[in-house]
Amino acid sequence: MCRNSRGLRIQEYLYFQVLSPGDIRYIFTATPAKDFGGVFNTRYQQIYLVPADPPEACGALNNGVFIEGQIALVERGGCSFLSKTRIVQELGGRAVIIADNAYDNDSSYVEMIQDSTRRTADIPALFLLGRDGYMIRRSLEQHGLPWAVISIPVNVTSISTYELMQPPWTFW
Repeated sequence: MCRNSRGLRIQEYLYFQVLSPGDIRYIFTATPAKDFGGVFNTRYQQIYLVPADPPEACGALNNGVFIEGQIALVERGGCSFLSKTRIVQELGGRAVIIADNAYDNDSSYVEMIQDSTRRTADIPALFLLGRDGYMIRRSLEQHGLPWAVISIPVNVTSISTYELMQPPWTFW
């Protein structure tokens, strides 16, 4: 994997594993924002993935207090990718994962780019397929859980059974 002095380079895949709840204990693939946001310089063995409330995260969040020091899962739509990232950053989030709002999208990654406001963001911003985001949120709702526990980033080259650990609904 190509790295620069600051960490992960743009336009590469980044992987994370859901550790809990167990029914979605898979390795998920995400793509970093193209021209904004930070990089992962730290590997988080266990960190909360907190679904934003409301999911689009275009304004004040009802569960913003739970985002501090964690990673937010937000949904595409309503405002720019950069606006969502800045909201999570202002709440003290370590990163944001933005899931496509097309719940049937299981193969097309969107290139997240800056908006026209000339603002910046320092935390990592990742794009997640809509089907993956939907399945994570659905599992949390079914279990009555406020967040998932994840490990991020995951080096899949060191996992011999990586293909077996992908979500069964993923196209590969």
